[in-house]
Amino acid sequence: MIQTILWDIDGTILNFHRSAENSLKNTFKKFGYGEITDELLHMYEEINDVYWCKLEKGEITKEKLLVERFVEFFTKIGVETTRVVEFNQAYLNGLLDTVVFMPEAYETVKKLHPEYKQYIVTNGVKELQRKKIAKAHIEEFFDGIFISDEIGYEKPHIEFFNYVFDRIPTKNPDEVIIIGNSLTSDIAGGIRAGIHTCWYHPSNEENHSDVKPEFTVTSHLAFQEILKQL
Repeated sequence: MIQTILWDIDGTILNFHRSAENSLKNTFKKFGYGEITDELLHMYEEINDVYWCKLEKGEITKEKLLVERFVEFFTKIGVETTRVVEFNQAYLNGLLDTVVFMPEAYETVKKLHPEYKQYIVTNGVKELQRKKIAKAHIEEFFDGIFISDEIGYEKPHIEFFNYVFDRIPTKNPDEVIIIGNSLTSDIAGGIRAGIHTCWYHPSNEENHSDVKPEFTVTSHLAFQEILKQL
């Protein structure tokens, strides 16, 4: 029987895509780079995804990731790169301007709070994540927050999950489930830790990767139904 839920936050509880899109558009205007088209947004997202995958594999530090993704992006679109550090900080600050929940997410974590131990597990930037969680007013529904910057390891590394297990009351992996939108981070990490895994995937595209989650849901209501089965 599940006792503990580990929640990813960006793309699972909060709509990170919308926050990132709005912040990138606003930061482009602020720096005088003009309008950013949907095509350029898609290009940035692809570059950003590659860098986060490198981080998960231990191939790059988060500090380098945050800057080098914009160096590559700006180089490809012909924008000077001398202000990337300043641009990145403005972009990160702008992420707090749009805090939007994924459908049914707030209602779900609130409803499950009395029944389960709930923890946030995130690879995000610690200062940003703490402020974002506070702005979303969801701290009261969680028994703890685990951020990779503070732990020293990223999901999916087993060291991240060992750190979590050392600090939560539930010690039986069969009583723990992780829900997240990332196969390479949340699900791969959950598999390594030997816990139940649930891939939150609203777009319902086919999984062509080698990472196979135990459960796949397209909504938080469906996740609630999964919990009733376990």
